[in-house]
Amino acid sequence: MHFHIISILPEYFTSPLSCGLLGKAIDNGIISTSMIYPRDFTHDRHSTVDDRPYGGGPGMVMKVDPLLQAIQSLPQGCTTVLLTPKGKPLSHSTACRLSLHNNIALICGRYEGIDARLEDLAELELISAGDFVLNGGEAAALCLMEAVARFLPGFMGKEESVGEESFSHGLLEYPHYTRPEIFQNKEVPEVLLSGHHGRIERWRRDRSLENTLNNRPELLDKTILSSQDTSFLKSVQRAKPSRNLYLTLLHWPVLNKFGKSGTTSLTNLDIHDIARVSETFGLGGYYICTPLKDQQLLAERLITHWTTGPGSRGNPDRAAALSRIRVASNINEAIKSIEEKTGARPHIVATSARGDGDATYQQVRETLSKRPVLLVLGTGHGLSPDIMDMADNFLRPVRYLSSFNHLSVRSAASIMVDRLIGDYL
Repeated sequence: MHFHIISILPEYFTSPLSCGLLGKAIDNGIISTSMIYPRDFTHDRHSTVDDRPYGGGPGMVMKVDPLLQAIQSLPQGCTTVLLTPKGKPLSHSTACRLSLHNNIALICGRYEGIDARLEDLAELELISAGDFVLNGGEAAALCLMEAVARFLPGFMGKEESVGEESFSHGLLEYPHYTRPEIFQNKEVPEVLLSGHHGRIERWRRDRSLENTLNNRPELLDKTILSSQDTSFLKSVQRAKPSRNLYLTLLHWPVLNKFGKSGTTSLTNLDIHDIARVSETFGLGGYYICTPLKDQQLLAERLITHWTTGPGSRGNPDRAAALSRIRVASNINEAIKSIEEKTGARPHIVATSARGDGDATYQQVRETLSKRPVLLVLGTGHGLSPDIMDMADNFLRPVRYLSSFNHLSVRSAASIMVDRLIGDYL
């Protein structure tokens, strides 16, 4: 495999390509490299590769002409990669795919960026080393070269090493140990000394699952899990901030279809389905707020039937779900109840299908890790201005880029709760 490195700092690569496995791979002919210097394609006496940006602003921008000429000098069929923050993140699967190519060119940007017209004039694959800022693409190019080269026959020495490493099966790797057996009172796990290959294999799989759950849980969403894997994960599931999240469904004050503030009636489906969501995700509680005495009595009678009455004996799961419900006259009663339970006033987050919101799910997740959050759901045609005014934040709508955003409140509740405290967050 040959890497064509397009960079204005060729000396950046001298040391990394002369040591370690990359250096050995070059010595053994597994990979080869060549440097392409954009200044060689300039036509002025200063070999200028950058200029001031149109529209003003700080810094300089790399010129399109030298880079385009450098790309045109590449051999036919060469895969050309532009290292850029807006590219797709470099991943295990991307590195594996690129390892099948014989020629790869790596364009390393500098300054404030590259003239955008390069992407229109050349066929490029855009790849990012991660969600952070580098001074240029050289460090990212080295990451890509090493990640790709590890898949080449002979690079690792032992081919099985590639298959056992982090991400090779969609999971983080298990912990490793070597001599001495005891170091500062820390012992090597007994199972690794047992010689029992089956037990060792299971231990490593479990530790890999546990590492992934604790450090990169989103990877589990992309990994095929066996029933044994799932059982293990349930047994070690992290303490999550579920108990810090509370829901309240307001039946007053809410808007009617004429935009006037009023009161709505309870709906059986909302009571049951949002209670199921609360139980499934282990929330701190679910408050139904209505000022109408007959509606309060209706709710209490329904809850009693399923939690302590005849319904509880035939459907214990529903009993568990409805036991999370509390009936309140208004939102202030719900807030006071949560404050008495947790010792802290909850952060109030209002929801609506209208508007842009001033808080993302990530921001609310961060709040949940510090204090209780009350997610306020409305009935009718949405929350009244009074409720919106008392809220600390206004959560972005579920489908904020859609022109049709008319989910039932129970459907929206399910989606929002999953986005806030789902298993893989």
